[in-house]
Amino acid sequence: MADRCGRRSPLAATLLAILACLLWSTAFVGIKIGLRHATPFSFAGLRFMLAGLLLAPFWPRRDVVGACRRDLALIAKIAFYQTFLLYGLFYLGITMVSAALAAIIIGTAPLVTGVLAHFCMDDEPLSVPKLLSLALGVAGVALISLSREPWASPEGLRTFGGIGLLLLSTVASGYGNVLVARDRGTIDPVLLNSVQIFVGGFFLFLVSLPLEGVPRIAQPLAYYGALLWLAVLSAAAFSLWFVLLKDPVVSVSRLNLWKFIIPVCGAALSWALLPGESPNPAMLAGMTMIAVAIVAYFVADARRR
Repeated sequence: MADRCGRRSPLAATLLAILACLLWSTAFVGIKIGLRHATPFSFAGLRFMLAGLLLAPFWPRRDVVGACRRDLALIAKIAFYQTFLLYGLFYLGITMVSAALAAIIIGTAPLVTGVLAHFCMDDEPLSVPKLLSLALGVAGVALISLSREPWASPEGLRTFGGIGLLLLSTVASGYGNVLVARDRGTIDPVLLNSVQIFVGGFFLFLVSLPLEGVPRIAQPLAYYGALLWLAVLSAAAFSLWFVLLKDPVVSVSRLNLWKFIIPVCGAALSWALLPGESPNPAMLAGMTMIAVAIVAYFVADARRR
């Protein structure tokens, strides 16, 4: 699927991006199941430490310590933005909203990444069609947020706060994506992902100890099933994504086109599998607006290129 220089065909890159997004879309259900039995920071920390360890057998055989030392600054930056900050905000936010709503709001991440790529990279300009797409995405978020009537009740205000935290997590995610694309380094992408998610997870777990206490070991089977699945999908999806981001012929914007799958599939799975979650007109309309905005944004980018 890749040539000798590590470059992939457009079809191969597309299939890998779709697979990663499908994996990510299952996370919202798993997180909600796990959070029934655990606190957010400790659950997130354990998830990402385990995910990092699961990738250890796939490290390159030679000079692992030297590779990490050469790209230590890159590892530290990505661990902070892409794991510690992103998932600290995300896990706090999802405790305040439904899994389906979290999936829809996190679906705006590609649009946020596109804006950050415009300001941080030389080949990601904003055009009028892109700006119109961004406006449509913002309108979708506004429709969902205002439909919760945050001024009317404490529950509405809590949901509004959760939406705000989730949006901040998309900023951290977008900047992490830009860092990987802008500073490709020399480190193997699987090693980079393994180390950064373990480090980010380790610090999330450290933060959890004074804030949430020592987690209980005796937990129901559903908790451990959710934890294992989330660790596996993190290891697989992030590694696929990092491999694609480090490919010199893959555009950050084109890659993020396929993230429209996440709000659609993530919300649908949550409505289907979690008791008490069901769609309403505002959520369906907002999800559609965000998905259309993502597709329109990156179609406009593809035409420009």
